[in-house]
Formats: sequence, structure tokens, C-alpha cells
Amino acid sequence: MCGRFTQQRPTAELAELFGAEPLTDDPGGHFNLAPTDPASVVVERGDRRAITTYAWGLIQPWAKDPRVASRQINARAETVATSGAFRDSFRRRRCIVPVDGFYEWRRDGAARQPFLIRRDDGAPMALAGLWSGWRDPAIDAVRRTFTILTITPNALIAPLHDRMPVILEPADWSLWLDPTLEDVGELQGLLQPAPADPLEILAVSDLVNNVRNDGPELIRPIHA
Repeated sequence: MCGRFTQQRPTAELAELFGAEPLTDDPGGHFNLAPTDPASVVVERGDRRAITTYAWGLIQPWAKDPRVASRQINARAETVATSGAFRDSFRRRRCIVPVDGFYEWRRDGAARQPFLIRRDDGAPMALAGLWSGWRDPAIDAVRRTFTILTITPNALIAPLHDRMPVILEPADWSLWLDPTLEDVGELQGLLQPAPADPLEILAVSDLVNNVRNDGPELIRPIHA
């Protein structure tokens, strides 16, 4: 799965890297984003690509209870085209979640050792995401939310976890974001485990385990 990630890079830099118009006041600098947190996503509507802020955890338009968001932070790539919870967003509302790294854990007795997975060249990763809008009756406004697609892991991540996020190649960004593309077969062809060679896994401080902690010390490698 993907249950925590970083967006430490300035949002303005992300906008430039993804060729997107910045439509968020969030400056970036996040080292421990958790489910239900607001985060930056790249979306495309018509010929306009933008980076904006949605909340992590998908709430479908028909949802009765917004608490469903905490259970829908990930969608399985193998079933996303047929799942009632995600198939409509898969066909019409796709996004990219730009991250600098994501965390996974390995249990060591009673302790949970966190690890940071990132590109070894420092470039951001483009995670395949879906988004949706839900009208919140409490405020009479639409809340936009997202989920991250996961797939079976590559050889690097398999010893750590049985799932990994789908990481899109730059050549596939425009195709994934194209809101007019509804060919399920073509879309599912993009949902593959990323190659292991551009990635690295680093043991990091257990400060990550507390979602209230945030700062560059969380991604500093340690000897596990």
C-alpha cells in the first residue's frame, strides 16, 4: 500500500516540472503527509493542466459519510476498472500525485522500522491517482479528494511490502491525465510495477511513526 509520503519540494517547482499552472497556496515542504491530509495533485481539464490541493482519501459523489475517506486512500490497479468505488473516477477523473518519496514499515519485534523509498537521482515520482468531488452538506461546498493506485511490488520493494504505488513514466503523464481518454485497456496498460533500478530504500528515524512530526530530519538516513 501507500500510507504516508513526502512533498518536500516547493510546490512552484513541482508546477514547473509537470508543466502545470499553480492553483494552490500550499508552498510545499511536507515530510510526513498522512491519510485525510491535504496534498498537491496535478489534474487536467480540457487543455488546462494545474497543480492544486485535494484531500487524501477518496469520497465518491454518492457517499453518505465522509469518514469513508480514511478507508479509500488506495485503489488496487488490478480491480480499479470494475470496482464500484473507483471505476467512474478511473474513466474520467485521473490525477498525478507528485511525491519526493513514500514510506513503508517493517516490524522488528514490537518496533516498527520506517523506510523511505525514493528515486536515487532525487527526481520526483509521479504516482497514479484518481480524484472525485463530494458536496459536503455541512458547508454546502464541494470537497475534492483523491486516492493512489497500488500494484504488486517490484523486486526491490517486495521484501518490505506486498504492494507499491503505481509510478508513471514521464512519457505517460499526458496520457494518464487526458480526461477524454476512456479506453480501459489502454489505461490499464499504464498500471505496472515501476522498475527497481531508479529507486532506493533508506532506513529513517522512527519520528515518522507519529503523524504530528514533520521536518527534514524525518528523511535523514540512519543505520538500521
